[in-house]
Amino acid sequence: MYVQEHAAERFRNLAAVRMTPDPEMNVIFGKNGQGKTNLIESLWMLTGFYSFRSHKNVHLIEDGEKEAVITDQFFSGGRGQTVEMRIQARKEITLNGVKEASPRAMMGRFSAVVFSPQTLSVVQDGPGERRRLLDIALSLMKPNYALLYSNYKRALDQRNALLRKVAERRFHAEDLAPWDAELVKLGTRIIQYRLQYLEKLNAAATEIYHGISGGHEVFSFYYDFQREAADEAAIREKLQTALERSREADLKRLYTNVGPHADDLVLQLDGRDARVYGSQGQQRSCALALKLGEASVIRDVTGECPIVLLDDVMSELDEGRQTFILNFLDAWQVFVTCCDPSQLQRAGRGKTFEIENGMLMER
Repeated sequence: MYVQEHAAERFRNLAAVRMTPDPEMNVIFGKNGQGKTNLIESLWMLTGFYSFRSHKNVHLIEDGEKEAVITDQFFSGGRGQTVEMRIQARKEITLNGVKEASPRAMMGRFSAVVFSPQTLSVVQDGPGERRRLLDIALSLMKPNYALLYSNYKRALDQRNALLRKVAERRFHAEDLAPWDAELVKLGTRIIQYRLQYLEKLNAAATEIYHGISGGHEVFSFYYDFQREAADEAAIREKLQTALERSREADLKRLYTNVGPHADDLVLQLDGRDARVYGSQGQQRSCALALKLGEASVIRDVTGECPIVLLDDVMSELDEGRQTFILNFLDAWQVFVTCCDPSQLQRAGRGKTFEIENGMLMER
C-alpha cells in the first residue's frame, strides 16, 4: 500500500498541512520542535491504534481548538481509498464515505510500521513494551486478533475482581474455575498467534540485524512461556497447569500472575540479555531489526508492503548502516525525518519536505 495524499489540520502544531508524497522515499527535515514527529504521528493514527506518544485525545488537538482532522487518500487492496479521522473527546473514522463504528476498523486496512525514539523502550523497558510490539503487529495482519485480546483482557479483569472477593471471603476459590477456563481458552489462541508470528519474525529480524551490524553479533529472541511452536492441546494444558499452580500466589497478590498478559519476549545478543548487556547502539539496532522484520512479515502475510515511518533514526547511524536500511527499503513507501537531509538526499530519489512552525513545504 502507499499514501497518495495526506492532510492534517489542527493536529498538535500542524495548523494546516497537505502533502503529495512520493510512492517511495519521503524525507521530512527541519529543526527540533517544528512538527516532524507530529507529521509522522498523524500518519500512524490512521492505522486505528493509539498514538505512539499519548493515549489522551486532548494532547492531539492544537491548543485552543476543539478538534483535529486527518484525511488521506491511499492505495490498498487493489484500489484507491479515502479515510477521514476526526479527533475530539473521541475519534471518529469515515472510510470510503462510510462512518465506521470505531477507529479499530482501520486495523489491517491502513498498515504502517513506525520507528521512533520511543521504540527503544522495546529493548530497554519491561515486558509490557515487547508484548505491545507483538500485539500491534498481529492486529495489523489479523484484525480479529485485537478483538480476541480485548475479550481476554475482559475475562482477566473479571477474574482479578473475583480474586479480591475471594480474599474478602465473599466467594470461594472454586468460583474461579469458570474464569480460569475462559482465560485458558482465549489465552491459548493468543499464544498460538504469537508463536506463529515469532517464527516468521525470527527469520526476518535476525537477518536484518546481521546486515545492520555487519555481522558483528548474533541477534536472537524467544517467547518465555513457550520457546518453540506447539499444538493447541499442549499449550492449553501448560497454561491450565500454570494457572492452577499460581492460584495461591494470585490470592495473595489479588492479581492473575500468569498468562499472555504477563509473558515476555526475551531478546539476546550472542546469547546474553540485550537489555542488560547491549550498548545503546546495539539496543537501537535490535529495535530497528524487530521493526523492519515486522514490516517484512506484514508484507509476506498480507501481500502488501506497509508504509514505513522512521522518526529521528538516521542521525544515530553511521553511513554504512544508513545505506543498508535505505537499500533494504528500496521500493517501499518510506517517511523519514531528520534535521539534516544532505546524507539522505544523496540517494537521489523521492521527495524532500521542510517543516517549520507546523508548516510543510516541498523542496
